[in-house]
Amino acid sequence: MIQNNKSVNAEQFLPPQVDADFIIQVATADHTHYAQIIVDEMESSAKLRGTGIAKRSPEYIKEKMLEGKAVIALSHDNVWAGFCYIETWGHGEYVANSGLIVSPNFRQSGLAKRIKEKIFELSRKKYPHAKIFGLTTGLAVMKINSDLGYKPVTYSELTNDEEFWKGCRSCVNFDILTAKERKNCLCTAMLYDPAEEEKNKAKNSIKNSEPGKKEDKGLLDFVKNSKLYERWMQIKQHVLLRERKNKGMMHSLRTVLNSLF
Repeated sequence: MIQNNKSVNAEQFLPPQVDADFIIQVATADHTHYAQIIVDEMESSAKLRGTGIAKRSPEYIKEKMLEGKAVIALSHDNVWAGFCYIETWGHGEYVANSGLIVSPNFRQSGLAKRIKEKIFELSRKKYPHAKIFGLTTGLAVMKINSDLGYKPVTYSELTNDEEFWKGCRSCVNFDILTAKERKNCLCTAMLYDPAEEEKNKAKNSIKNSEPGKKEDKGLLDFVKNSKLYERWMQIKQHVLLRERKNKGMMHSLRTVLNSLF
């Protein structure tokens, strides 16, 4: 149940990021009147892309704001520009930065990346030991995640919390996910593991301290190679959608046969 008071002192916890165009900050009760606009744009954007998202109500978005688990971007004249929120799974062991959305009026401005950076920073402060993960089909989001330290992983490395997977039911590709026993789908899974990140930092520190040793920058994450990723996604989509089509054809054939005999 939503209460009518501020649940966090957002500015003390994480100061707003102010630049020439936007104010990006932790959302509070002062921003709950933007909830309906945010929900409507989430749904509209998903339909335009032809993909599905876990549908959220304005009440749910307001709750995230009051809990201090959301980031909102506004123009300097208080026009809503973008939003993202935090969800926790497995008793706080896993965190997802969900619902990233930018108003059509402010797209192609680099705002999505700034919001992702802010929500990632908030997640690390609130849940410093949690693994942060995401599922996405968007190349732009994957590039941002990669820059933040996320790595592509298999679905088995994500949370097994049933409440998370229930959120996929509203996606147009849910039947693919189900048919694959939650092991694969059109989305790509990415994960930031703070423990692994610390190990890598320590390893790189040792390497760089050795004479003649430099950090290896020769490995190029496939996410940052646009053409490679796009080709891989086309192949993945072709295979999975073909399997769904074949499954539908077999179901229709069985229906016809049953009616005849």
